[in-house]
Amino acid sequence: MTPKVTVRARSRSRFLPALVGVLFLLQLLVPHKGWMILLVGMGGAWLVSYLWARSLARGLELTREMRYGWAQVGDQLQERFTLTNRSRVPASWVAVLDHSTLPGYQASRALGLGERAQTHWFEELLCSRRGLYTVGPTSLQSGDPFGFYRVEVDYPNSFAMMVMPPVVRLPTIDVAPGGRAGEGGRQNRALEHAVSASGVREYQPGDSLRWIHWATSARRDEPFVRTFDHTSTSNWWILLDLDRRAQGGEGQKATEEHGIILAASLAHRGLQDGKSVGLVAHGKDLVWLPPRLGASQRWDILRALALVEPGRYSIAELMTLAGPALGQRGSLVIITPDVEGQWLQSLVPLMRRGLVPTVLLLDPTSFSGEGSAEGVPASLVAMDVTHYLITPDLLDGPDARPGKIGQWRRTPQGRWEPRFHPRE
Repeated sequence: MTPKVTVRARSRSRFLPALVGVLFLLQLLVPHKGWMILLVGMGGAWLVSYLWARSLARGLELTREMRYGWAQVGDQLQERFTLTNRSRVPASWVAVLDHSTLPGYQASRALGLGERAQTHWFEELLCSRRGLYTVGPTSLQSGDPFGFYRVEVDYPNSFAMMVMPPVVRLPTIDVAPGGRAGEGGRQNRALEHAVSASGVREYQPGDSLRWIHWATSARRDEPFVRTFDHTSTSNWWILLDLDRRAQGGEGQKATEEHGIILAASLAHRGLQDGKSVGLVAHGKDLVWLPPRLGASQRWDILRALALVEPGRYSIAELMTLAGPALGQRGSLVIITPDVEGQWLQSLVPLMRRGLVPTVLLLDPTSFSGEGSAEGVPASLVAMDVTHYLITPDLLDGPDARPGKIGQWRRTPQGRWEPRFHPRE
């Protein structure tokens, strides 16, 4: 149900009605030409002001148009405003007051508008911070030329705007393969699919034609492919450290934000490469997204990363709690700024179960934080664990590269799904 627009025309002065009343009484009790002149002048101004304000209250209209309800950091938002005055009197001033929560979005303005006139303008914003925000509500303020009445029009309508973390290209980071049976080994992949087929789903671009389930496709008159209970070695598990005690830096230059960008970018790349990607993080709330394929998983991961906040769970506690559910012989991507190294003890049991880790260690000193990252890389070398030392320059500037907001693409089944664009 659409919220109702509220329109009010309020008197700004209690003195004027009282003065007109006094003049009226004086003219009745002590008739005089001066009282009559004042009564006609003040009463006429009051009446004109009232009719003017009432006409504006009925005639002012505002519409806001924004094409999409989501964006990524670095996207350029553009919103169109249209202000219409359908009344027979001009609006000498109109204040448009925007109550959106988007950081840095200043859409409020003041302008004048003639009778039976219309104007429109655009407001733009470069999205700089991930999160869930609202666009709107909006209110209009205007009044008569004498300033006796104020017109207020409230538009309670608002809609949610999801700003997701940017996806950047990471050419220097390779995830150590846990792979499917046959990836990194010599098992027969056809045998794996033959024994693990579990159901069907709609065809997606990139699916092999030999996976098409012809009976279902014929029955539903659109292509369907078989799904497989992939062995756990086909999965990428991304573990993101959101322990606020381990973070360094401030604002968009903090290790927390760079870790989120790394997680989003790796998930995007893994899904593009046909991997089943999952995400585990525990900040203010637990994020648990089991590995899945497809564009919907990319959407779920980016949406979850847009909303996460730091908490008090360490990466060691996260690995201990999540370990039993991570399966065996998969790829494990650990993103952490924790250089104290106690979490390495929690990594050993996961490696013994066949999980192949890749550690992305955010160097806290390069993010204006505390602690040295020298000890952990040496330990990882001794453990034969693939690792990368991440500094701010690797991801510098993704929020300063405007992209095209809210791109969508049409699937072979005729549905529309979001298209995410990695920054160069």
